[in-house]
Amino acid sequence: MPGVKQSPATTPLWLERLNPQQRLAATWGEVDDQGNFAAGPLLVIAGAGTGKTATLAHRVAHLVMAGVDPDRILLLTFSRRAAQEMIRRAERLVFQALTERHGGNHAATVRLRWAGTFHAIGARLLRHYAARLGLDPGFGILDRGDSADLLDVVRHDCGFSSERRRFPRKDACLAIYSYRVNTGWPLEQVLDEHYPWCRQWLAQLQQLFRGYVERKQVHGVLDYDDLLLWWHAGVQDQAVAREIGARFDHVLVDEYQDTNALQASILLAIKPDGAGVTVVGDDAQSIYRFRAADVGNILAFPENFAPPARRVTLEENYRSVQAVLDAANALIAEGSRQYPKTLRAARVLGKGVSPRLATVLDDRAQAEYVIREVLEAREAGTALRRQAVLFRSSHHSDVLEVELLRSNIPFVKYGGLKFLESAHVKDLLAVLRWADNPRNGIAAFRALQLMAGVGPRSAQRCLEHLAAAAPAPSLDAAAEPRPRATFAALASFAAPATDGEQWQGFARLMTVLVDPATPWPGQVAQVRRWYQPLLERCYDDAGVRAADLDMLANISGEFACRERFLTELTLDPPQASGDLAGDPLRDEDYLILSTVHSAKGQEWDSVYVLNVADGNFPNEFTAGNAAAIEEERRLLYVAITRARDRLHLIEPLRYYVTHQPRLGGAYVHGARSRFLTPAVLGCFETVAPAVTDPDRELGAPAGAPLDVAATMRGMW
Repeated sequence: MPGVKQSPATTPLWLERLNPQQRLAATWGEVDDQGNFAAGPLLVIAGAGTGKTATLAHRVAHLVMAGVDPDRILLLTFSRRAAQEMIRRAERLVFQALTERHGGNHAATVRLRWAGTFHAIGARLLRHYAARLGLDPGFGILDRGDSADLLDVVRHDCGFSSERRRFPRKDACLAIYSYRVNTGWPLEQVLDEHYPWCRQWLAQLQQLFRGYVERKQVHGVLDYDDLLLWWHAGVQDQAVAREIGARFDHVLVDEYQDTNALQASILLAIKPDGAGVTVVGDDAQSIYRFRAADVGNILAFPENFAPPARRVTLEENYRSVQAVLDAANALIAEGSRQYPKTLRAARVLGKGVSPRLATVLDDRAQAEYVIREVLEAREAGTALRRQAVLFRSSHHSDVLEVELLRSNIPFVKYGGLKFLESAHVKDLLAVLRWADNPRNGIAAFRALQLMAGVGPRSAQRCLEHLAAAAPAPSLDAAAEPRPRATFAALASFAAPATDGEQWQGFARLMTVLVDPATPWPGQVAQVRRWYQPLLERCYDDAGVRAADLDMLANISGEFACRERFLTELTLDPPQASGDLAGDPLRDEDYLILSTVHSAKGQEWDSVYVLNVADGNFPNEFTAGNAAAIEEERRLLYVAITRARDRLHLIEPLRYYVTHQPRLGGAYVHGARSRFLTPAVLGCFETVAPAVTDPDRELGAPAGAPLDVAATMRGMW
């Protein structure tokens, strides 16, 4: 199916900013015999920095301007922020298009109600189709921490925590379970390829995961992976798949290279002929295999349909200077099984110089090199926050962080404890989650044990008390709702060794929260006020933590209901409290430190990549696995393409052995990365920082020369 044919004279002004390939992708399709805009399957290969987001936003706007109902557009992204940005851009474009078409001012008409992450859209559809799928529509959603805790309870109940041989801990068990679910592989294959040390526990892990699934069903909760798994199971029924597919005329998927087997299967189930399907991504930036992402999804996408999907490749790069792109092109060209692409710089002017490969002695010399170059760039006008240090693994920046502190260079490092993993935040959300789903025993146990004197045994007795007090289902429509009546029994429970007024306040709070007449606005603030004395009792830094809870109360007003608030926070959690309040004011300026995985989608004027040597790029654990080696190549490609003007790859010659005294001198030599082939090295300026000789500063000694050699001979 050809794209909409538009001569330069008839191209709308709002589309003129796109280059020809972007415009082809944005306008792909045509009006059918019934006057509806239709399009066959389209794959957009968007190289790094080629305007992927702009292209996708223009396509959304083009669909709306072509008469497609926004409620019949499904936009699937990998974060809620990405969906919001896409909607914001599309609204602005539609406003411009309407003004151009009709003149005057027109309110933007784009309301993409079906825009969000796979997991968020899955949650909405599961609630809608709950009865068909045998699911309680009021199901709760566990975050990763709660999932691990519940799995640990089942692990203990099965007796695996008392095994004389090492049995995997809860986090490892959850990782195995999640990988098994998202890849669709048999458990045996998951263990053989990724967890060989757990292979001996195959039967026990199967028993554990079966018990975990049963326990979730008893509590009426789904975990993060279930949102895809249940959606996938539902669309295996052709009638359900057709119903969901018929709700949407067009389905657009961002970052398709990062989809897993479940997500790709869901897309093909609801749109088996590919009608209206547009997927955008870059196989060269597929770096999340450890999360079960499958680069094969984007590589095989065109052949899923007959005729194959149209492919449009975006190669004009708006981020980097050509010298940086030459290095990236040379690196990725040596990979296997890929869509060929050659990035071309749209920037004709820039401060770029040849990328540099710096060879240094060790990690301390590496830190000194980075600090020297960062400060020189700062003096030349590049702010610290426009510079980034990237690394393969979080601990690779340890020595650099110490030296940055000594040099009084402020920095922000991406990683560490996530905002929703903080104990005080989990406490407040547990109360809301229990109110939202009275069957959520995990949330109930945490909420009850917030009060002094209430431990696991007392919490269990309280839940049994509530279950006994729950009235039988009534046929009287005017009868009091069951959850409210159940929570009213909290007041009659004799909680041991706890503050009576505090317990009664908790009972009143829960009764109010489950009352359908209680408006959602203000509920977080109510929980926040009740929790304040507990916060002050439990934490020395209560003031800092209170500010986090105030932020939660403030943003809760952005959500239509409690269920949506809890769902969105679980599925797209903020990494830090600063995510809720904007960039933190760390200093007048600060350097960025980040793993390469966390840096994807970002860009900086200057980029420094640490430890570019075999064992890090590629990682030592990928040896012998061709697919993993190729992903490591793509990871280095992502690191390189973050740079706008200046790029530094740094290779230390020696790495100190970790298991030795703190100041021990044992080390091993680093091997040059296998990715730095002659073709790639030809794109770099290779430098070895000069080492100053401290003895030269002493100057030439004065006085007559001594014949020390004669003295030595005279000893014998």
